[in-house]
Amino acid sequence: MKNNFQILVILLLTFFVSCKKTEKVLVDDPQQGSITIAADESFRSVSEALTQRYMALNPKTKINLVIKKEDLAFLDLLENKVRVIVMSRELSDEEKQAYKNKIDMDLVPAKFAADAVVFVVSKNSVRESISIGEIDKELNSENKNIIFDGTNSSNLNFVAQKLNKKPSELKFSIINGNRNIIDEINKHPEKIGAISLNTISRPYDKESQDLRNSIKIIPVIQNQKPVMPELANIRNMNYPFTRFLYFITNEAYYGLGNGLIRFSCQQLGQIVVQKEGLQPYYIFKREVQMR
Repeated sequence: MKNNFQILVILLLTFFVSCKKTEKVLVDDPQQGSITIAADESFRSVSEALTQRYMALNPKTKINLVIKKEDLAFLDLLENKVRVIVMSRELSDEEKQAYKNKIDMDLVPAKFAADAVVFVVSKNSVRESISIGEIDKELNSENKNIIFDGTNSSNLNFVAQKLNKKPSELKFSIINGNRNIIDEINKHPEKIGAISLNTISRPYDKESQDLRNSIKIIPVIQNQKPVMPELANIRNMNYPFTRFLYFITNEAYYGLGNGLIRFSCQQLGQIVVQKEGLQPYYIFKREVQMR
């Protein structure tokens, strides 16, 4: 009888220890675990670079990056289908309330980069610039000369917000993918593509630079002066379609999602942003010791 009791105690202890070990493995932290995050096609490059660098520094982590339209990514966040999303536009009051109701957390956007919506045309186009008034006019024309990469996309959402309109009020053409937009405008010189700077900003990436060299980037007229989407103008917010990229999470503890966010906003992550040809949100000064 005594032996049976001892065997029972050993079995119970083994069960409890096993449960604790299983629980420890299932709960992620910044150094281990697996999560899914989502980003719009326009932010694919910088999102991939940040996640890949983070996983290289933390080999026990797995971050699955899903490319999805900005509005749909936000819905997935509310439904806990993804842990983190990348956004560019301001959330509406209704969206902020939905986040509060569904996630039951304070909304704390974590800005990590400045990007821009860039207007591009074929090199054969006679157009040399465009004003905000002309953009507004084109987006009310049945010609639908401005091409976006889809409804619910970050570029369309941001331009509509800039014009104080809803995307449904605008008239435009749709072609999925920023790269496909570039192919289309090269066939039709009268068309204007609205793409993300991140699509063509990587200075050491051959595909990115080939795309950039195949088009003409047109400045936006601001206060009667043409302003190009260059880093200096983005840094100073002079380019009118400058936007901040930021993370939102539904993670209520310091897990892998918040680990990625913290990394992206600190020096190593900001170096990755800079290498992507974007403007880091946090600027780190280089200190040089003179001997």
